[in-house]
Amino acid sequence: MRLATWNVNSIRARIVRTVEFAVRENIDVLAMQEIKCKPEQFPYEAFEEAGYHVEAHGLNQWNGVAIASRQPITDVEYAFPDMPGFLKGHEGPDAPQEARALGATIDGVKVWSLYVPNGRGLDDPHFAYKLHWLEALRAYTQSTLATHPDLPLALVGDFNIAPTDADNGDPTIVQGVSTHVSPEERASFQSLLDAGLVDTVRPLVPTGYTYWDYKQLRFPRNEGLRIDFILGSPAFADGVVGASIHRDERKGEIPSDHVPVVVDLDLDGEDDDDRPMIF
Repeated sequence: MRLATWNVNSIRARIVRTVEFAVRENIDVLAMQEIKCKPEQFPYEAFEEAGYHVEAHGLNQWNGVAIASRQPITDVEYAFPDMPGFLKGHEGPDAPQEARALGATIDGVKVWSLYVPNGRGLDDPHFAYKLHWLEALRAYTQSTLATHPDLPLALVGDFNIAPTDADNGDPTIVQGVSTHVSPEERASFQSLLDAGLVDTVRPLVPTGYTYWDYKQLRFPRNEGLRIDFILGSPAFADGVVGASIHRDERKGEIPSDHVPVVVDLDLDGEDDDDRPMIF
């Protein structure tokens, strides 16, 4: 299986280049974030003509996640357990959920396409929501792997966190001032790893950004962030035989501000001795 994640920043604006990428790079499963449309507005036909099944989850013109797969998509979920919601000015546990998570089983692999809340500002209610959201995701992960330790589980998408200083090349993102690099966010990311997940791309692609702001020539100056990840359970990580960050997708006409991140997965265990070690 060749699995990719990509914050497409509006699928309707970028449907042609998204499908062209999937076909050209022989992607079997493409998890998308920030599709910015409701399911009835999603451009299914282009994917279907290319041989993909699609599940989409969107509630309005913001957020939204989707999964396209060459294999059938089953066990679809639109939220993980206890996933919190958010509405500015709304207090309490019953805030409406946003379209930020889509889970499905594909050829035995449980895949979650995730668009983690941005946080907006360190003193913004959205920041507390982000941390609460990530804690619920950690609890789901820990519970799932405790119950199903051999499950190939992949949490993929835009995490809106640069886990290390090396993942931040944007001079406007400053610890103590900005989201994405705060100790609290980095601790939340680490808690997912402590719950049993592995960053499956970093051992094979140790450097490289996945996002560049449109402003201030961030991309030509390579002032980016590494905030898009493919985190996998041990059963998933053990099958990863290749990984790549497709930087060139930030070029050309109407690019997304993110680029695809890809892993190649071999769960059949062929050529075990030749596979890279993922820790």
